Amino acid sequence: MRTSLFLIYITVLLTSCDLDVTDKSSGLPYLGPFEIEYNELDNGDVVADTSFHVIPEWVFVNQHGARVGTEQYIGHVYVADFFFTHCPTICPIMTSQMSRLHDMLDQENLIGNVKLLSHTVDPKRDDPARLLEYMEIVGVESENWHFVTGYPEELDLQTREGYLVTAFESDSAEGGFFHTDQFVLIDRVGHIRGYYDGTSTTEVNQLFEDIKTLKDE
Repeated sequence: MRTSLFLIYITVLLTSCDLDVTDKSSGLPYLGPFEIEYNELDNGDVVADTSFHVIPEWVFVNQHGARVGTEQYIGHVYVADFFFTHCPTICPIMTSQMSRLHDMLDQENLIGNVKLLSHTVDPKRDDPARLLEYMEIVGVESENWHFVTGYPEELDLQTREGYLVTAFESDSAEGGFFHTDQFVLIDRVGHIRGYYDGTSTTEVNQLFEDIKTLKDE
């Protein structure tokens, strides 16, 4: 019989590389809040059981007006980002880098097993028709890359508490929104395994290498 001794709740600060938990099989960290439960075995040994942060279940609407959610992404490695179609600053760069990542994955026959996901932070203007128009403008056509919209409060909650990043309306930001430039790497069961600057070719190249590492985990 195991006896629960105590729980330790530790919030991993995203700015601190020292507080992540590294998976020995792939070398990629688990990022976000986690819980450690210590249990005593019958022989007196104490073992630690760690529960890592998991992206909450979600359902949004994609560029075709279809519902897409956890059901389509669980079991796949995927990369998520945050943008809006009227963004005059970093979004075109991020979309270009995501498109380049898509092409690199496709060349390695990984697209499909690996998926991409772009969330609008401006759902009031970015309805499915506008998302589809945006995809056509930037030349994106893929069954494995969904651009999604939804209720503002649900998108905001998933951004902050799911992916642990920031996006909000701001009068001082060009285009009216401040949002993260990070690409978020998610494993097959919903753990966050990396953050990468989506405007940096170097970091997106590293993301590509980490995806190849993670797919074999």
